[in-house]
Amino acid sequence: MTTYSAPTRDQMFLMFDVLGIDKHANIPGFDDMTPDLASAILDEAGKLASEVLHPLNQSGDEEGCTWTDGVVTAPTGFKEAYDLYCQSGWQSLTANPDFGGQGLPQTLGLAVSEMMIASNWGFAMYPGLTKGAAEAIEAHATEELKNTYLPKMMTGEWSGTMNLTEPHCGTDLGLMRTRAEPQADGTYRVTGTKIFISAGEHDLSDNIIHLVLAKIPGGPEGSKGISLFIVPKFILDENGNPGERNGVSCGSIEKKMGVHSNATCVMNYDEAAGYLVGEEHKGLMAMFTMMNEARLGVGMQGLGVAEVAYQNAAAYTNERLQGRSITGKKNPEGPADPIIVHPDVRRMMMTSRAFTEGARGLALWMGLQVDMLQRHPDEEVRAQADDLVGLMTPVIKAYFTDMGVEVAYLSQQCYGGHGYIREHGMEQFARDARIAPIYEGTNGIQAMDLVGRKLGAKNGAAVQAFMALVQESVAANGDHDTLAPLAKRLGDALGHLQQGTMWLLQNGMANPDNAGAAAVDYLRIMALVSMGYVWLMQARTAADKLAEGTENEAFMKNKLITARFFFERMLPDTIAHLTKLEAGSESMMDLDADAFLAS
Repeated sequence: MTTYSAPTRDQMFLMFDVLGIDKHANIPGFDDMTPDLASAILDEAGKLASEVLHPLNQSGDEEGCTWTDGVVTAPTGFKEAYDLYCQSGWQSLTANPDFGGQGLPQTLGLAVSEMMIASNWGFAMYPGLTKGAAEAIEAHATEELKNTYLPKMMTGEWSGTMNLTEPHCGTDLGLMRTRAEPQADGTYRVTGTKIFISAGEHDLSDNIIHLVLAKIPGGPEGSKGISLFIVPKFILDENGNPGERNGVSCGSIEKKMGVHSNATCVMNYDEAAGYLVGEEHKGLMAMFTMMNEARLGVGMQGLGVAEVAYQNAAAYTNERLQGRSITGKKNPEGPADPIIVHPDVRRMMMTSRAFTEGARGLALWMGLQVDMLQRHPDEEVRAQADDLVGLMTPVIKAYFTDMGVEVAYLSQQCYGGHGYIREHGMEQFARDARIAPIYEGTNGIQAMDLVGRKLGAKNGAAVQAFMALVQESVAANGDHDTLAPLAKRLGDALGHLQQGTMWLLQNGMANPDNAGAAAVDYLRIMALVSMGYVWLMQARTAADKLAEGTENEAFMKNKLITARFFFERMLPDTIAHLTKLEAGSESMMDLDADAFLAS
């Protein structure tokens, strides 16, 4: 049986000591964000996560969701937990007060989201998808549709989904066949099949509000002809309550490798009543609101599964006795030493720790940028934040989820054979982690988005602005007694990012295969530099706290040790990625396609 404890101390350190969110009172939602309020909210979220949600994690995985004649039932205990989650106001935490939300910062919401995902990933997807759907509706729908659907979605009484993928098309949405026929009353009749729809059918909420991409006949070909529709599970009656069943049904649920407690559905639409969101043929741009929200959310899934796997591996490696330390007995009264004394176990545990603490810092820094983008009164600040959010979204999605898999595997490895046995729970983390690099755009697609779209956007303004931030941090810490070596390493890595950027600009246009071949390595360099930027922020704060004198001396010293590990053992990977990037595409592309089929 696994356990989970919310990392509230680290979250508070990051939000208030490192990022100083209490200094942003000019942003709506931040004016009352005191340490006492944030601590109280995080403590309550931590209790829900550790005491209610995590005890359902393994049982929910083993039971899974059940499908009977189109009806999907969530695992035992999920309905009660969902009701408690909604009644306690967690669904509305960061939502717009105009529709019943609490309006608290997205930065705080990401901290809470990490807890929910780490404690019970399958459960967290139900309210997480609703949040994304509600934000897309708020950004693009008419006032009538907003007032009709958002208040109930923000309480969690109604949940939400997004429906993109079809059996014959995934990333290439221009190939979709789902159709929306206009009706005389201004509604549409939606017909088609969507697959891989997370939380597409379940018994947790009173209504499910599907956001569905479809094509209106006569529109432009390809992705330019896609429109977005609200298609509710139940059509609302004259009082705004769920009435007759709409023409949408769940044909089956997938038998998956992991995340069994969240239903992944085949959804069939048979002349279902739909309501246009935004303009005709502009649906893909509207759906990107939800997709970008989802990509950051999927990144948090990578962090969440890494954190819970790391916590359990930390406990196990401190308890498991096996062999003796190569530098002498560390547990002389016992028959063997705990395996945490062995350097290779330390390698795995320190890699996991350095990732989770660095990723949490990067995620919360990005949460602050989202808040500035959405709420800051200064248009220029909003524009700068928009550039950073756009640049970092594919980086966070891809790097966090790749590392979520790696940390889950490293943590499982620490258990030895016991990690492969179901009762210890580590194999579930390894199975669950594997989906995150795949959905919401595979990580290869994220890398191509970074290189093909974000790198050159606004003549490279976003990447130049980010590099300037990193350079300022390097310069500010270059003469610091403790941090100068770390700043030097970050400066070297920044040089690798700059060199990789120039290589892509010079060689990617001449041969697009060069850009495709380099994309993943370039994203990794960007991710490592981003992590280094935030790790240097953490290290500077910890060093300053120690110099001033702090009651959290051990915590601050551990921050500096973990930071040093990241800069010495993880950040230097930028050298290898740059070398591979500059190798070009020839050895990758020269083999004939049919040669892969040869025995």
